[in-house]
Amino acid sequence: MRILALGGPGAMGAVAVRVAARLPGVTEMVVADRNLAAAQALVDRLAGTAKVPMRALAVDVTDATALRTALEDADVVLNTVGPYFRFGMTVLRSAIAAGTHYLDICDDWEPTLEMLALDEDARAAGVCAVVGMGASPGVSNLLAARAVRQLDHVQDLYTAWPVDVTSGGNDDEQMSDAEGRPTAAAVHWMEQISGEVAMISGGQLVQRQPLLPVALDVSPGHSGTAYTVGHPEPVTLHRSFRPAGEAANLMVVTPGTVAYLDVLRRDIDAGKLTGETAAADLVRPSVSRALRATAGAVTRKGPGSLPPFFAVARGTRNGAPVTALARLADTPGATALVNDMAEATGIPLALGLAQLLDGTVRHPGVHPPETAVDAGRFFADLVRQVPGLAGGRGAPDGVALTVTPAG
Repeated sequence: MRILALGGPGAMGAVAVRVAARLPGVTEMVVADRNLAAAQALVDRLAGTAKVPMRALAVDVTDATALRTALEDADVVLNTVGPYFRFGMTVLRSAIAAGTHYLDICDDWEPTLEMLALDEDARAAGVCAVVGMGASPGVSNLLAARAVRQLDHVQDLYTAWPVDVTSGGNDDEQMSDAEGRPTAAAVHWMEQISGEVAMISGGQLVQRQPLLPVALDVSPGHSGTAYTVGHPEPVTLHRSFRPAGEAANLMVVTPGTVAYLDVLRRDIDAGKLTGETAAADLVRPSVSRALRATAGAVTRKGPGSLPPFFAVARGTRNGAPVTALARLADTPGATALVNDMAEATGIPLALGLAQLLDGTVRHPGVHPPETAVDAGRFFADLVRQVPGLAGGRGAPDGVALTVTPAG
């Protein structure tokens, strides 16, 4: 199949292209970006390891004609052009019109709802679209599926990802480009810590203020407090698994960082900052906001012993209340993966493509990862891609699963 990688030269797109260019079933890889030189540089860099012909193409997704032409020449598009609240619907609509299968790493909940609403259009066009096939959402959704599978009834369901609690992370590098400007990921983050965000309360989809603390006791030896953030997981997991109680996407984050994010949130909501200026402040924190955050950090609870990246489901099994925790095993490979946003996001996107290429994922419509992707196959493939991810006894596919009686 001919693969179009939109936004391929970006950090996450480049990882996806690197992995996808070695997959069976790929016949050509087209790296597309509005910056043709950047696309060509990636093609040149991967030329020696790719197993298929590669070429660069200049495409600006705001140019409807150029976008449609590029999509019509492809069988599948990998869309890593963000932020998705600006560009996600544009690309998906064009892909459906062109009859091109679609995968992305959309991490905004609002466009996820809009994309899911295109399900009927995609079915009519014979297009299979998987939205949110990255780390969070993506890996997080598949961990949630593993946890839910241990229960007969789901009450509460949480997914969580780390911000600044792992060692050696490179979050700062992902927040700014080579010129020091905030990236789309940074702007996205400001969008999802301001206004109201989606979560589940009483089994219903609701909107609440973000950065609310959630105390969790997920397994023996793993407890602490994480904070709500806007991401698509509550939107899609609500549809897929129908938790009857509470569900949210959480950040595992230190008190100082969440306090600074809360200062930015308040200023965005008050109209003192935009998403772009808040992202710039995140990259280069101001003294005045840092001082305001210092006072707030004192009252914030920390992550304690929570795992950095996990999904936890509470409910019943055989009539008894239990808690099921699915997390990446404590291995060097898992640590390296969660510390690298580009690898943690780009590799899953390519592995989602692998399942589309071999027909595992092919039914038309717009799908979240947990209903389209075979989780067992995914984690087995992930272990092969990430050295040291396998957890040995009890976690050969890199996933540690714990089911404990609820206290």
